[in-house]
Amino acid sequence: MKKLSILILAVILFVNCSEKKNELILAESTGKINHLLIVIKNTQWQGEVGDEIRKILGSPVLGLPQPETQFNISQVAPEYFGPMFKTSRSILYITNGKENKFTISKDTYSKPQRIIQIVGTNNLEIAKLIDQHQEELINVFKNNDLYSTQKVLNKDLWPKDKFKTFKSLGFELNIPKKYRLVDDNGQFLWVRNPISSGSMNIIAYTVPVTSEDDLKGMNIVAMRDSIGKKFIPGGPEGSYMITEAAYSPHIFDIQLIGKKAFEVRGKWEVFGDFMAGPFLNYTVYDEKNNRFIVVEGFTYAPAVDKRDYMFELEAILKTLKIN
Repeated sequence: MKKLSILILAVILFVNCSEKKNELILAESTGKINHLLIVIKNTQWQGEVGDEIRKILGSPVLGLPQPETQFNISQVAPEYFGPMFKTSRSILYITNGKENKFTISKDTYSKPQRIIQIVGTNNLEIAKLIDQHQEELINVFKNNDLYSTQKVLNKDLWPKDKFKTFKSLGFELNIPKKYRLVDDNGQFLWVRNPISSGSMNIIAYTVPVTSEDDLKGMNIVAMRDSIGKKFIPGGPEGSYMITEAAYSPHIFDIQLIGKKAFEVRGKWEVFGDFMAGPFLNYTVYDEKNNRFIVVEGFTYAPAVDKRDYMFELEAILKTLKIN
């Protein structure tokens, strides 16, 4: 019996060591954020299947001043899908088969990696599967890119106790050290990352919930504009940030950190000045304290693409924790 126990223990240790060894040999995934590799026959790429892919994955990101697609896309035929391509972070593999299937694989050739394989009996069935799973297609790849971005940013963070607003209000974000302090008065935090074309900004604050309309998201723009007037001045005297007056922002009911929240994507401008850009706002209902916790990222970068800047801000905002 003792020999049998030793043998079982040895087998368990061997299996565990083998699993760890397999984990170690996975290469680091390659590719830029928001870039997607499509493995598909050239004839399919040039036909209805390719059209369906481009329609969905090439759809515009909401809230940006100029149209920018969800992903930058590269295509390779299956016969050329070799080692150089297999370490890509995000891969969509299209092929024909005897049955229709939609499958998601994790960390197959590299880590972190997501491969979505769509198998169809013919091109029409493949196009249908792409259409049926369009939201999942985008979310799987976006979430993996968010994780990858957070992993990089989290390597060099400010200490948690640096910001008195976080200590005062009882929540926190992971703020990378490349973001410099603009304002931190205990009730409002503003940090900024200078970039060659402008700046990336994060603000954080709370507002009390005073009505049912607040809980329906009907007063978010008014709340946001009141904070802009109070804390975010423009260059000329009397100027301040507001939500762009010409267009209403996109407001979505979501869950964030397990709580009711609103995701708001839109454009800001400066009242009394010629400045504008995109913003992403998360307004989270803290029921225990009858308040909204608000974290927001906004970018000022005239004449350049802003999708990836806003994506980095989203990755930071989604590190929100309530103490």
